[in-house]
Amino acid sequence: MDRDLFHVDYVWADGIYLNVRLEEAKACVLVLVGVRADGSKELVALKDGYRESAESWADVMRDCARRGMRAPVLAVGDGALGFWKALTEVFPATREQRRWVHKTANVLDAMPKSAQPGAKKAIQDIYNAEDRNHADAAIQAFAKLYGAKFLKAVKKITDDQEQLLAFYDFPA
Repeated sequence: MDRDLFHVDYVWADGIYLNVRLEEAKACVLVLVGVRADGSKELVALKDGYRESAESWADVMRDCARRGMRAPVLAVGDGALGFWKALTEVFPATREQRRWVHKTANVLDAMPKSAQPGAKKAIQDIYNAEDRNHADAAIQAFAKLYGAKFLKAVKKITDDQEQLLAFYDFPA
């Protein structure tokens, strides 16, 4: 990508404020933030890309690996397919954790407004469960309660259950 199309002034990223203006409609900014074992966060990479493509993400990840970054234990992200494809290619041992904010919005969008408040509470019961067993039980309860009428919405959770609950396998 031509560097003249990428202008960084300020964007908030965990204590760093940069403004990013992209002059090309398909351009984007790819941001990797790492969390260390002690809970401290660190900006790992900030790079221009093309539509969050797998190749753009893979370039960022390969650059991080070249600079000495070890494979992350867990990667957290939304459903951006390019990110997950690149992660599998560059760091195949890294576990995947889907972001509940995006997943919740996608599930609720597949339901009528009248069902959304109850469904949102049921989803919160899943990701706020005290442990993996309780989260699994909350998913079963969600599926039982909403599966008959809103199977498409329920499948958005049940199909990604492992990626949605991966964080339970790690210390708080």
